[in-house]
Amino acid sequence: MELPASQLAKRQRGALTLISFSQLLALSLWFSATAVSSQLVSEWSLTPGGEAGLTLAVQIGFVSGALALAILNIADIFPSRRIFLVSSLIGASANLVLLSVTPDTSYVAFAMRFLTGAALAGVYPSGLKVMSGWFREGRGLALGVLVGALTVGSASPHLVSGLGLDWQGVVVASSVLAVIAGLLMSRIADGPFEVPLQPFRWDQVASVVRNRGVRLSTYGYLGHMWELYAMWTWVAAFLAASAVQHGSSYGSVSVLTFVIIASGFFSSAWAGSLADRFGRTGIAGGAMVISGACAAATPLVFGASPWVVVPLLIVWGLTVVADSAQFSAMVTETAGDHIRGTALTLQTAVGFLLTLVTIRGVPIIADALTWRWAFPILAIGPALGVIAMRRLRRSGLLPVRTA
Repeated sequence: MELPASQLAKRQRGALTLISFSQLLALSLWFSATAVSSQLVSEWSLTPGGEAGLTLAVQIGFVSGALALAILNIADIFPSRRIFLVSSLIGASANLVLLSVTPDTSYVAFAMRFLTGAALAGVYPSGLKVMSGWFREGRGLALGVLVGALTVGSASPHLVSGLGLDWQGVVVASSVLAVIAGLLMSRIADGPFEVPLQPFRWDQVASVVRNRGVRLSTYGYLGHMWELYAMWTWVAAFLAASAVQHGSSYGSVSVLTFVIIASGFFSSAWAGSLADRFGRTGIAGGAMVISGACAAATPLVFGASPWVVVPLLIVWGLTVVADSAQFSAMVTETAGDHIRGTALTLQTAVGFLLTLVTIRGVPIIADALTWRWAFPILAIGPALGVIAMRRLRRSGLLPVRTA
């Protein structure tokens, strides 16, 4: 039986709060090692390549897990809330194993970061699918809030580190938060727009790939992802190098990094609201124009006063993730209901696969040309993403109200 509008709105608000909070807590696992990498380099005698590998292992694990979930249709044949719970517990357990790592067993750290990433592949897309089951009108805003929560969760280890906890404390805190996240998500009911569970089909992925609306949405997402995680991973290193060039301290780089990344919470929610009213392609494209311009402008402010550098990076932090939820919303609106979960999972898999290139490439450029010139290459992704959004808008494949 259909709920009265007032009762539905009340339940939607409750679901939005719980789902977003669960996502925020679970995603603290993502950068739990990256945020304390300077301590781990000393603790485990890591090389510069090993330091980058801590983040790359998570990305590779996420891609591997997401591809496996998509090929096996897991996101469409099992309840998303259950996938989220199990994945959160696995990720928290793998993260805790880092406490036992020594310089002689540092390879275990990379294996556990890989497993953590694979577990997160069952967290992020599942949260998106649960949220889309609660919202049809206002889906852009709802998913924007969810991605904003993901952003704060990803940034939270930097804040914890900046408050003075040692690396063991950061690891334990992120694991505890992930367990709480899974338990919270398990208590959320299915939404009124949740699609029925589907039988397994080998051709499910092929159905997703053949869908032109999903393809164009994913092309835009790829442009966005080319930039996003490389910026999140290396903005702290850029800040530290800029402070050295300036010749004075910028203050706590960890706290500044948290502020820069976490600012994306507000822009994700705001962009989602605007996208519901004025169209997803225009809002996503506009965010990419600004974020790409920020990436291109970083050499101009490198080594300047923090009152110049930090505001630019905050604008970049606001816009680099503002469009993220809209690519997911476009997929849910162009894919058939029977492939919604697989489409979301596959989109995130290929997007995170691309991040491997820029996460590894940025420090290579920095080593060759200094950190001043490390970020302009990231502007290529948003430029191509804008082209994809224009094509999707002209295709007529999105509902008129969200085109």
